[in-house]
Amino acid sequence: MTDELRGSSGPPVELTVTAGPPANGGSCVARDDGRVVFVRYALPGERVRVRVVSDRGKYLHADTVEVVEPSADRIESLCPIAGADGAGCCDMAFADPAAVRGLKGAVVANQLARLGGYHWRDEADAVAEPVGDGSATGWRTRIRLDTTDSGQPGFHRFHSAELVTDLNCAQLPEGMVDGLADRAWPPGSQLHVAVDDEGTRHVVQSGPRGKGTGATRVVEGDYEAVQRVGDRTWRVPVTAFWQSHRDAARLYSELVAGWAQLGSGMTAWDLYGGAGVFAAVLAEAVGETGKVVTVDTSRGSSRAARAALGDMGWVSVITDSVRRAVAAQHDRADVAVLDPPRTGAGREVIDLLAAAEVPRVVHIGCEAASFARDVGLYTGHGYTVEELRVFDSFPLTHHVECVAVLTR
Repeated sequence: MTDELRGSSGPPVELTVTAGPPANGGSCVARDDGRVVFVRYALPGERVRVRVVSDRGKYLHADTVEVVEPSADRIESLCPIAGADGAGCCDMAFADPAAVRGLKGAVVANQLARLGGYHWRDEADAVAEPVGDGSATGWRTRIRLDTTDSGQPGFHRFHSAELVTDLNCAQLPEGMVDGLADRAWPPGSQLHVAVDDEGTRHVVQSGPRGKGTGATRVVEGDYEAVQRVGDRTWRVPVTAFWQSHRDAARLYSELVAGWAQLGSGMTAWDLYGGAGVFAAVLAEAVGETGKVVTVDTSRGSSRAARAALGDMGWVSVITDSVRRAVAAQHDRADVAVLDPPRTGAGREVIDLLAAAEVPRVVHIGCEAASFARDVGLYTGHGYTVEELRVFDSFPLTHHVECVAVLTR
């Protein structure tokens, strides 16, 4: 088997296995001849025929090519371009959305126990919460498309440089990509597309690098998209970070405002703060006698934060790494809010927070394993998980958002 996978011109290896429990990353765990097989596009309990796509010695990765005995939770795919031979956009589109929320909850519970040493709840009882109206389709506000060698925009296949040029992804609202496939773009460029809170579509082309056309170019709309949370308005570069789900920024802001438990005159740190959405609610809570520091490495996001929060003189916007910014702070924070990238905050940043004696932390994570690891790092410093919630912020995919408040 290994020889065939590593360069034989013969057909790919196929197996028939029974899918077991969900694993982090969107696969189910199966076994074949004593080896673990991570099977994509399968549901627990299904009997499936799979095509092995990589052999790592002790375990295999495989894609489902035929469902022999389907789960009651399997449905006709909600995304016409996703699947083993399609785009990697909606890797859970073949399962009932309610069942997917259960799988996501189980994965988070498993990762928290294994990597964080923390029992959130039994896997059978763990469920991710829907966001907004819970709709599985049409929820996305921003995408980035790469281009083929012939200049066609497309979505990547799963873990591949190859692109699928059919843009009919189920995550996208109607009209988001209309006309983009009808024109040729510079090969190697990227298209950043946003539909903002005014309903306006913005298309910005970046790259390709090193070919004399690397400058960012506004193709439609503006370079900045209008985003609103509560009564406050942001103008955020289309190329910068904003929550991809249309209801996520409001939901997380309300959660942070409640969990921070701030009062007048207190100090808060908004770390990996992006455009300062959380800084806004933190600043409202501490008032003019308080202090809020928001930190991000993105210059575009920092510019958006300074513009949106310009009427709040007690908010400091810092463009730097979180590590350096926290190490430079002289006033102890009453609460720190962290929304790091998928890799998480990590040991160095969490060590700094513990050394700074921050008594209350609201931590947001968009990858189950790194979130679980970070929770374990906090508890290793004596923090206790006061509350933890999991959200299905990325329907049709295996991705999930976790939010915890930790106290010491």
